[in-house]
Amino acid sequence: MNDFQIYFSLGYHHIADLRGIDHILFIAALCLRYQLIDWKKILLLVTAFTIGHSITLALSALNIVHYSSKWIEFLIPVTIVITAVSNVFVKKFTFKSKFPIIYFFALFFGLIHGLGFSNYLKSLLGKDQSIITQLFAFNIGLEAGQLLIVAIIMLISFILVGIFKVNRREYLLFGSAAIFALALQMGMDRIPW
Repeated sequence: MNDFQIYFSLGYHHIADLRGIDHILFIAALCLRYQLIDWKKILLLVTAFTIGHSITLALSALNIVHYSSKWIEFLIPVTIVITAVSNVFVKKFTFKSKFPIIYFFALFFGLIHGLGFSNYLKSLLGKDQSIITQLFAFNIGLEAGQLLIVAIIMLISFILVGIFKVNRREYLLFGSAAIFALALQMGMDRIPW
């Protein structure tokens, strides 16, 4: 197995692993407001998150940015809490705004999540001088895992809202409340003092 395959697999399993529940919860909080018919909006949303976390993942892995990992591990659940709370304010599902605030959340909070991913990646890379291929492969693996999570969320949404006719707003509120509760507990467990 070559380096690309190894780091792709590591990136994929890092985000799609249930032990990385914080990243799964964040993706879920971002996507709950959408249905399959909104696939273009979901694509923009996921792209914004990708851009954010790719930037800080690269900057940190290349030792350009330095930070306290305790604070990043605390801030990740904070981003989930804020995103889940933002879902409460969704009253209509028409999404007429070209760039709603959720896209900003995805981009900005992606920067924080990228720093969280980078801890794991840096521990794997060690002092290797040539990390571009590994960094790229890890990031592509993360994206593949992220797309799997989005697909599962969209399938659940389709089944509940589309087939079983669960009220869309109630589904959004219930899902967001569950995500909020889990992320709040996670954040309280990670307070860095």
